[in-house]
Amino acid sequence: MAIRKRPPDSWSSPVVMNPSSPCEGQSPEGDPPDDWFHLSTMSLGTQGSDGSRDDPEEHEKRGRLKSKLVSAWNNVKYGWSFKSKARFSKTSPLTMLGQSYLLSHGVERECFRRAFATLLWLTYRRGFPQLDGSSLTTDSGWGCMLRSGQMLLAQGLLLHLLPPGWIWLSANHVSKDDMEVQESRSLGPELTKKGRRKSIVSFLESQTEVTHRRVVSWFGDHPIAPFGLHQLVEQGTSSGKKAGDCLAVDAASAEVSNLTVYVAQDCTVYIDDVVRLCERPLSEGSTGPSPAWKSVIILVPVRLGGEVLNPTYIKCVKNLLRLECCIGIIGGKPKHSLFFVGYQDEQLLCLDPHYSQSTVDITQDNFPLESFHCKCPRKISFSRMDPSCTIGFYAKSQKEFELLCSAVNTALSSSTEKYPIFTIAEGQGQDGGQEDESDAPPNAITHILTKDKARLRRTNNSNSMDEFVLL
Repeated sequence: MAIRKRPPDSWSSPVVMNPSSPCEGQSPEGDPPDDWFHLSTMSLGTQGSDGSRDDPEEHEKRGRLKSKLVSAWNNVKYGWSFKSKARFSKTSPLTMLGQSYLLSHGVERECFRRAFATLLWLTYRRGFPQLDGSSLTTDSGWGCMLRSGQMLLAQGLLLHLLPPGWIWLSANHVSKDDMEVQESRSLGPELTKKGRRKSIVSFLESQTEVTHRRVVSWFGDHPIAPFGLHQLVEQGTSSGKKAGDCLAVDAASAEVSNLTVYVAQDCTVYIDDVVRLCERPLSEGSTGPSPAWKSVIILVPVRLGGEVLNPTYIKCVKNLLRLECCIGIIGGKPKHSLFFVGYQDEQLLCLDPHYSQSTVDITQDNFPLESFHCKCPRKISFSRMDPSCTIGFYAKSQKEFELLCSAVNTALSSSTEKYPIFTIAEGQGQDGGQEDESDAPPNAITHILTKDKARLRRTNNSNSMDEFVLL
């Protein structure tokens, strides 16, 4: 099998990050065509050698064997670790989730490195407990859309549960890379000169790390994880979908209190619907006063063109990524989902789920966190971005939601296209809200099951599980 590395992007005066961690694992160019696997598994059909149909037990054995072969091939395909270099300009600002960094400045470069390493990175995993109703123990090759959706939701949860500007402690100890970042140093005010202040800081840091670990555990590959692959697939299949076809979020969990999720309808965010959703009581029969406002994650599925991205929308996408209320974009390129978090010039900055890692047992105390964070940014050109994507926003309070509406409207008005990417409008959607209060599960974030109908129409003859853009 011939493996070719993609040549690095060409940049003037580049700052180069030379990854040495497995986060550089990518689907290599030059992979065997899909027919290669089809030919290798032709003998695993459902007919016996005499042309008769296999009995159910034999058919199940063949299915398990085929599943193992698929998993083995995908683990090889997505398990390579390349040291290709992601190049960044020294002169152009780099924007990531509302923050701007000039990499020629040492302190700002260090801030960016820490901020990027703080983002949760959720990738293919192998060796997890079997998914219900199947023999699958890995999502390599089919779970990238689910992983991208998990990363967007994780970013919203971190903003909801942790203090503003929180940085993962271990991000301060990431080894030196080709950006020539020196050993980590304090960038904030010196608060640790006195023992009392030092103990207060240590206590606060320990509390935030407990919360951080708890959020990571919610996305673990174990049946008990509320946002893990097992729960998503189980809820998806109960709705008649295959693994890989949907991302269902149904968090009836007291730990994620005072938070709801709104999904825009027909590329429109209806303000009255959001207000109605956020002003609902947390649950029936709850003691104490209900909160006046619940924080909200807003998801807006959009299509930025026909078969390819309409370049007139690029400026608008950039402006949205400049907003602090933006929590990222689920997107990618055809059959290859990515989680976009920023941009520099005409390149999108992303976290890539296409790397197969061993499953981490999140039921163990102090399970390792390193594989849930990435220190190596990836980039793709805007021109390669698939037009189907979902943009995420977060507002903690009613005031923040009002500011969000104003800022997003300003960003949307920057498009020269006649029709905006989406709109924020007064009033209610056709259903008067997404969910009747009586049907809402207690302490639920919300059950999301939306489909990108435009892509489904375009790919209705394909059996690929990554052809669906579902939340």
